[in-house]
Amino acid sequence: MTPREKILEVLDSIRPAIQADGGDVELLSYREEEGRVEVRLLGACECCPISMMTLKEGIERRLKSTVPGVLEVTAV
Repeated sequence: MTPREKILEVLDSIRPAIQADGGDVELLSYREEEGRVEVRLLGACECCPISMMTLKEGIERRLKSTVPGVLEVTAV
């Protein structure tokens, strides 16, 4: 399984919780040489005041612990 496929698998496992609050997350890119994952937060996540906490404490933490090489997750 490629790193991108692993990232998508993790995002798919997180997605139901995010969707339950009216949001969603979309993988835009994985820059393997930098260890950076870029995502787009959608729906309610776009204007939610705690979306950055969801991004860093939820999505980033899960990806860093599951996918070797992931160092950072950013929303664009």
